[in-house]
Amino acid sequence: MTPHLASALRLDSELRPVRDPGFLEDVLSGLSQRRKTIPPKYFYDVTGSRLFDRICALPEYYPTRTETTILQVAAPAIAHHAGPDAVLVEFGSGSSTKVRILLDALERPRAYVPIDISGEHMRQAARDLQTTYPALKIVPVEADFTQGVDLPTLSEGKRIGFFPGSTIGNLTPADAARFLQRAAETLGPGSDFIVGVDLRKHGAILHAAYNDREGVTAAFNLNLLSRINRELGADFNVKAFRHRAFYDAAKGRIEMHLESLKPQSVMIAGDRFSFRQDETIHTESSYKYTISGFQDLAVSAGWQPADCFVDEDRLFSVHYLTR
Repeated sequence: MTPHLASALRLDSELRPVRDPGFLEDVLSGLSQRRKTIPPKYFYDVTGSRLFDRICALPEYYPTRTETTILQVAAPAIAHHAGPDAVLVEFGSGSSTKVRILLDALERPRAYVPIDISGEHMRQAARDLQTTYPALKIVPVEADFTQGVDLPTLSEGKRIGFFPGSTIGNLTPADAARFLQRAAETLGPGSDFIVGVDLRKHGAILHAAYNDREGVTAAFNLNLLSRINRELGADFNVKAFRHRAFYDAAKGRIEMHLESLKPQSVMIAGDRFSFRQDETIHTESSYKYTISGFQDLAVSAGWQPADCFVDEDRLFSVHYLTR
């Protein structure tokens, strides 16, 4: 890395690393429940983040390309709402791909703050972004964005939160409302928020998106067990589990599970967990909303809908919220 790039990224002083201190606790707690579960935020180690990037490029996975098209069309309107000299703060930044659309559209953006739990992946994405925007101040923050986040000290500018990809759907509606409240506290008074939200649609479209023919989503799901083995010293036989995803129309959500193919037991940190054949670990829910349903949720969390952008097929929506 060149010296000027290191300075721009503030890697020596403004990056606050987090090493998932609650990983073991969450795994032990989740597997001790009658219905076993592990929070989806632990999908995103380096391997999981790369697999998710592959998922986003799959032909069955409509959210990424649909949201990208929406943002490209809506970019001038978003820039008008945001005004000049904005500070973009992206929650769960991943590869920082979609933010480029906003950076190209905004008038004199002052800074970009990516927040992600997968620090190595985020820092590499920040380096790549810096080569395209050498004058932009980029300050990565390694953190769990579902918790309160202390932003680094930045020059004055209106803070614009960015939460694409319908990641908000991975939270229960109650948790989503709490996240929106915490995001308001993180961003501060007078801030705005751009949120990508997947819409309710025919179950066949959703089934295909989460059960791709190449098996990338399956590998992404199963990598969670491999990560537990690597980082927590567990002895999961990954081949003795399979990926399972289905749409629950009554709850309006996709559920992802890891299903045990046989009776078996696993040792983690001295604790043994038994699995019946066909028993599952619930690894993710992805809630789908109506436009009015999400706007009502945002209002309950203290935000006001200012604009909403959707594609022609009404598969996906991007909401511009103000305080």
